[in-house]
Amino acid sequence: MYLARVSANGQITVPVEIRRALKLKEGDKILFMQRDSGEFVVDNASVAAIKRAQDAFEGVAESLGFPSEDAIQSWVDELRYGKEAQA
Repeated sequence: MYLARVSANGQITVPVEIRRALKLKEGDKILFMQRDSGEFVVDNASVAAIKRAQDAFEGVAESLGFPSEDAIQSWVDELRYGKEAQA
């Protein structure tokens, strides 16, 4: 368990152990989410956004007929450069 004091301006210092666990660095945003139980969960907002995007797109490539990440990259290269990428 870790404690942080709230300043008169409503600011807190996130304990170093929590910053490390969340991989927070200067300038990062922290996401506060409230569960149905009323409990709050704290997360790195950037990591949480990437995870939500990954979850939303899970299985889409396969449903579009792309068997691998290499196949997707080849398609992107073809769109971007008008030809297959040169290895």
